[in-house]
Amino acid sequence: MAGLAASFGSGAMTNDIAGIKNADVILVIGSDTTSAHPVIAARIKQAVRFGKTKLIVIDPKKIRLADYATIYAAQRCGTDVAVLNGIMHVIIKNNWHDAAYVEERCEGFEDLKKEVEKYTPGYVEKISGIPAAQIEEIAELFGKAPTAALFYAMGITQHTTGVDNVWSTANLQMLCGNLGKSGGGVNPLRGQSNVQGACDMGGLPNVFPAYQKVDDPAIREKFENAWKVKLPEKPGLTVTTMIQAAHEGKIKAFYIMGENPMISDPDLTHAEESLKHVDFIVVQDMFLTETAALADVVLPATAYAEKEGTFSNTERRVQLLKKAVEPPAGTRHDWEIIRDLAGSMGAAGWDYSRSEDILRELVTLAPSYGGITYERLGRNGLHWPCPTKEHPGTPVLHVGKFSRGKGLMKAIPFKEPAELPDAEYPLIMSSGRVLEQFHTGTMSRKTEGLNRLAGPMVMMSVEDAEALGIANSEKVRVTTRRGSIVTNAFVTKRIGRGTIFLPFHYAEAPANRLTIAALDPVAKIPEYKVCAARIDKI
Repeated sequence: MAGLAASFGSGAMTNDIAGIKNADVILVIGSDTTSAHPVIAARIKQAVRFGKTKLIVIDPKKIRLADYATIYAAQRCGTDVAVLNGIMHVIIKNNWHDAAYVEERCEGFEDLKKEVEKYTPGYVEKISGIPAAQIEEIAELFGKAPTAALFYAMGITQHTTGVDNVWSTANLQMLCGNLGKSGGGVNPLRGQSNVQGACDMGGLPNVFPAYQKVDDPAIREKFENAWKVKLPEKPGLTVTTMIQAAHEGKIKAFYIMGENPMISDPDLTHAEESLKHVDFIVVQDMFLTETAALADVVLPATAYAEKEGTFSNTERRVQLLKKAVEPPAGTRHDWEIIRDLAGSMGAAGWDYSRSEDILRELVTLAPSYGGITYERLGRNGLHWPCPTKEHPGTPVLHVGKFSRGKGLMKAIPFKEPAELPDAEYPLIMSSGRVLEQFHTGTMSRKTEGLNRLAGPMVMMSVEDAEALGIANSEKVRVTTRRGSIVTNAFVTKRIGRGTIFLPFHYAEAPANRLTIAALDPVAKIPEYKVCAARIDKI
């Protein structure tokens, strides 16, 4: 975003995983890191247990990583902007910010300072539920740290204020001078193994590969000349807006690859109706998913261990993937399916014979990948940007300067979520992942051992369970304005009164039957993390 577009626009970490140990303080906010990103959680735990690092965790659940924290604070879901503004208020008030860094490398500081003036610890306590003294404590530990890192995940982005939340994390790290140094940075954690690579390759509606804007005439001309086709002048639709367009009859067909919207989309009843409105659905996947069951055509694809190519992970490291096992009969590689389908529809020049051919084309069009070859990737890979064959790669972004010149600080006011609790729906519901299952369960739920370890449940506080007369493991009904599901109560001290949590992996108790389809106005990301709910004893 703004001065940090090369990283935040793509959702990539500004820093590398190896540098975690160099942080004096790490702030984790909106990330159940041990459940959703266990490798990075292990590095954070190592830095705390065996190094100099102190940890701050801010999350409505007392996640396992909080057991390693110097400070753990539980905020009301959807109040992250207020919390971050409150931390910045205290840091600026006490002159703990890096004034020289801000002066030299940033703009917009006065606007930010003016906005956060009203976010006193007492004011933030009323909004967020975090005690004023804890806001002071967090600000002092973070603000005084020589180098501090910030990690977040979908607990920050999956809100109607997701863009505001992300900008606030950038504000804090620019304020404290933590961008452009090892052990610092703003580090969003990607939810699946090659999400970063898919975005890098242009798997977003507003960019070509390497985040080159679709609506930039010069960029568009470059790709039109290379691909010998006329390209759209305007960005396309996001996944969530495609579903609504299908419901309105504006989209007639879907081609769905490696995605299972019948589990992952918000307000699933509406999503299912929308998918049934279209004339034709193709699903390309490894297994017959809940979405594939609705498809007119299913194209069986190979798994990661059955092919070669490159993955780009959350730290922007491009890694070479080698085939480990032969694919099952009847399956084909994704790129082969697309190549042959394009050819059958009249495309010219799609003569790739192996995945490396595609990378060779990519590096001529995507500057940040310009120096990447199979030979150079070897066993360790390279961090983009890597613009030339001589370039060593870039583990840490924004060293010395930002890509836009000066980093842009922005005044971000706090806004409430789209749906708040009331007398009929008195609880705040959030959704996410557990360690034992993965995403929509397409792979992990095929494993009985994992199913025995973790099944459907609703996490609720001891206080709420006692008030409702609900025992641990008892069947309960969870209801929102979108629908109801029946699942098992998981009564725990690790979540506060008034908040419940549902993992979204389970088709038999799909959390997304309940979630709201309200979107961030800029990024169009659904508000998976906050909606009003109630629990009834059965």
